[in-house]
Parts: sequence; C-alpha cells; structure tokens
Amino acid sequence: MSRELIAKRIAKEFKSGDVVNLGIGMPTMVANYIPEDVDIIFQSENGFVGLGPAPAPGEEDKDLVNAGGQPVTIRPGGAFFDSATSFAIIRGGHVDATVLGALEVDQFGNLANWMIPGKLVPGMGGAMDLVVGAKKVIVATTHTNKKGESKILKRCRLPLTAKEQVNMIVTELAVMEVTKEGLVLKEIAPGVTVEDVIKATEADLIISDDLKVMDVE
Repeated sequence: MSRELIAKRIAKEFKSGDVVNLGIGMPTMVANYIPEDVDIIFQSENGFVGLGPAPAPGEEDKDLVNAGGQPVTIRPGGAFFDSATSFAIIRGGHVDATVLGALEVDQFGNLANWMIPGKLVPGMGGAMDLVVGAKKVIVATTHTNKKGESKILKRCRLPLTAKEQVNMIVTELAVMEVTKEGLVLKEIAPGVTVEDVIKATEADLIISDDLKVMDVE
C-alpha cells in the first residue's frame, strides 16, 4: 500500500507532453497511475520511448522489457532505437523528469542508490546520466529502511550516485522539496501528522506555510 501511495502521488506530478524516465523497482509503478487525461511519453534508457502500463499477467512479451528487465507494453507511436541514441536523449536534456529509488537521500539533494560497500551490485546503470540530464529528479522511496532507520538524512553515508541533483522526495509519509534554504516539507500523507514525519526523519525539515495533505485519490 505504501508503494502504491508513493506511485500515485508522483503520477500527479506530470503534465501532458512530458518525457519521463522511470528507474527500476518502485518507480516503474508510476506508469500505472497516470491520469487518463494526461499524455506522458515514457523513455527507457535501453532504447525506446512510448512505454505503456505493465502488461496483464500472461500477456508479457519477452522481447519487450524496460531497463530493469521488467515486462512492459508499448503504446501506439512508440519507437525503438540504440543505446547511443537513448543516452543522447538523456544527456541532451530532452528528459523532463526522472523518478529514481534511493538507499539514502539527504537534505542537500545528494542521492545514494547504487551500492552498499561489501555487497555485490550489478552497477549504477543509467542513473548517473539521468540525475544530471533530466530537468527534474524525483526520488521515490520508503521513509525508513527495514530496520526502521530514516532514509532521509542530514548527509548521505553511502557512496553517492549524484551530488545535489535531487529536486523532490516522495515517501509514504510526505512530499519534500529540496531548496537552497533546505528541505521543505510540502505535503503529508492522509492520516499522518507533522510530528510523525519529523520523528521518522533525520534531516532538518522546514515546514511549509502552505502545508497540504497529499492527493492520492
């Protein structure tokens, strides 16, 4: 339920015509909740644009997968191309927003999402290009890790994917915006209090004067 809430809220962040890249894991769920009256162009760094929602069980195409190897669908008008073209789109600044997961994210917009020292990892993938190439970087993450420790930190401790590139953080508790003044708490989830968010957050929070409840309908 928490993951669905995060995906639903992020899906409301886009407008028709936006080119959006979704990272692997929870971010891919965002495609399932885009409002019907909003026409988004999803891009995948393994070489296509025009991704649709996840296929229904039994309707997967083994040759049609996103950068994380998960089955996807393609909408009418979608296009396929090589990786060089795909990364030229990203590095050329043609992606309006990317949604990425996080192991840690901090109040300065630093992001760590690719490795834990001592553990075998496949690599960073396209994340390091996306965080600097996309016009907006949105982090989709649970507010705490499996140990109940905050993932929204004063300073990231793990190796960074990007330095000061995150614009927005969406968790099951809150929506926060990274600003020059600090990390601003903009929205809280239904049934959640500001005190709940502060208790679960290591980072220093600035409470917005226009604090709202997240729209996740």
